[in-house]
Amino acid sequence: MQDWTGIVQAARIGGWVVYPLTLLAIVALVITLDRGWVFWRFALIPAAAHKQADAAGEAALTAALVQLPRQHALRRLLEPLIGHPARPAWWIEARAGALALDVQRDMSRGLWVLETIVTAAPLLGLLGTIVGMMHAFRLIGNNGLVNPGGVTGGVAQALVATAIGLVIALVSLFAFNYFSRRIDGLMDELEAIASTWLSNVRLAQEHEAQTS
Repeated sequence: MQDWTGIVQAARIGGWVVYPLTLLAIVALVITLDRGWVFWRFALIPAAAHKQADAAGEAALTAALVQLPRQHALRRLLEPLIGHPARPAWWIEARAGALALDVQRDMSRGLWVLETIVTAAPLLGLLGTIVGMMHAFRLIGNNGLVNPGGVTGGVAQALVATAIGLVIALVSLFAFNYFSRRIDGLMDELEAIASTWLSNVRLAQEHEAQTS
């Protein structure tokens, strides 16, 4: 309890900088929880997706996609394409590229804020430390050091602002890197599934052209 009280008192020494740091921490937490839920709900690719795209017919693949949530990344990519198997391959590729960009943009929503917090939080913490040290050094009078304990204690407490900023930046950095890697992996997997399905569409079109 005493340690917690000491932390609260030290945070107050940081002055007004503690308030934007708290806001940055809340924003980073909200974005992290939101992206975590989105990736858990809409980015988990079923294990049988590759086989379904390779072997399943259009009706079976459509039935499999319908079982996924409407905002699922795989469903958003393939469902608009399956309804147009007779279109030229170049049209399907262009449409798939546009849909993949939409999925990537939606999955990346808010990550630029985390990236900004990684840089802004330590700078705000450093600013709070400088302000706290300026207040601490005011205890030094014209005739020398008036209260050495007050100066050193004020400097130590002012450094808490930098510590808070670094903790916020580290947590945001780990979250940003994790979600960035998840997006890269998701897009690679979606590209592989779409390429497998598109190759079957091309093969079916070539076979139909040869038999007609």
